[in-house]
Amino acid sequence: MNNRFNLLFYFKKPKKYGKKELPIYMRVSVDCKRMEISTQRKWDPARWNVAAARAIGTKEDARALNAHLDTLQGRVYEAQRQLIADNKEITVSNIKARLEGRRGESRMLIEIFREHNNKLAQLVNKDFAPGTLERYETALSHTASFIQWKYKRPDIDILELNFGFATEFEFWLKTVRNCSHNTSVKYISNLKKIINICMKNGWLQRDPFTGYKMNKREVVREFLSKDEIELVYNKVFSTNRLNLVRDIFIFSCFTGLSYADIKKLKRSEIVIGIDGEKWITTQRQKTESTSRIPLLSIAIEIMKKYQNNAKCINEDLVLPILSNQKMNAYLKEIADLVGVKKQFTFHCARHTFATTVTLTNGVPIESVSKMLGHKNLKTTQHYAKILDRKVSEDMKSLKENFEFKFSLKGATK
Repeated sequence: MNNRFNLLFYFKKPKKYGKKELPIYMRVSVDCKRMEISTQRKWDPARWNVAAARAIGTKEDARALNAHLDTLQGRVYEAQRQLIADNKEITVSNIKARLEGRRGESRMLIEIFREHNNKLAQLVNKDFAPGTLERYETALSHTASFIQWKYKRPDIDILELNFGFATEFEFWLKTVRNCSHNTSVKYISNLKKIINICMKNGWLQRDPFTGYKMNKREVVREFLSKDEIELVYNKVFSTNRLNLVRDIFIFSCFTGLSYADIKKLKRSEIVIGIDGEKWITTQRQKTESTSRIPLLSIAIEIMKKYQNNAKCINEDLVLPILSNQKMNAYLKEIADLVGVKKQFTFHCARHTFATTVTLTNGVPIESVSKMLGHKNLKTTQHYAKILDRKVSEDMKSLKENFEFKFSLKGATK
């Protein structure tokens, strides 16, 4: 018998219960987890042997009760034996499932998570981006590692999930894995999707994470100022790789396209817009929304530099972009060479377009949101919050257009 296993019959006294006999319950405990099952019997505590957990006496009612309790106990031990024979984890939920006749209906969290990811993998580049699969795979790996850390086993029955699982998982992500708050939120959100699948399939009757809340914290987004853009744009480097990375980064600063969107940007997506000028018309990989962006002269100039590039010609690409890892590594090198003391990543260029290039220069936030391909204006508003300069200029304009006059009048009686 598993030394973590315990079975006990005991009396449970209901509130305002004035009768002599009390209901008998069976408690099954496994590894500090427990379940209580009513035996559907009542008995006089005065005729009860606490040590033996059985009725005292040889009368027919005592023998009948003890036989009933022996039968219940035997069913629990048989459920335990079946689990061992089937090489299944001995848990409270698994024993309960066997007692209820649900031999093959035990649902394990990691198994369900893995099945979800396998299906998602088949839909990559159809309904989902490769990065989405990568994020769910990482979330699965973290969930499995947490279960092993917390419960010392490879998987857990979904019926064992509760509020404590969510809070402990958050603690583990932030301490053991050293994840930031927002990164932890993402992984728990991925897990929550699996929980929702279980609920929609009827495997869970209620949300085990009810009451658990974890909201993302607002992050200050790095962007370059006008002077910093000029430093990068005018710098001539001794190696072609740095000049290429600089050109692609500046192209992003003046179009707002992300790395993934520039990587797949085709020459055929450069069209003549309603104003007779060149526009980019492309579908964002992340949100699958359409971005229509009028091209500024600097972006057109950079495009022309690579119109005879062999890779661009062969693959119908606008720019011969490198891997994201290399781009960010070379951007750090560029930052050191030009003296920019900021977290210099490729995504910084997209933030620069939203702030320094557009919003700061009076482009309405609705237009900026459309060019960025945001589905929700609230996403774009995050950029507007950090523009103290824009606030200053707006208030200056207000002061120039309005004259405030104040007069103090003495109170009259």
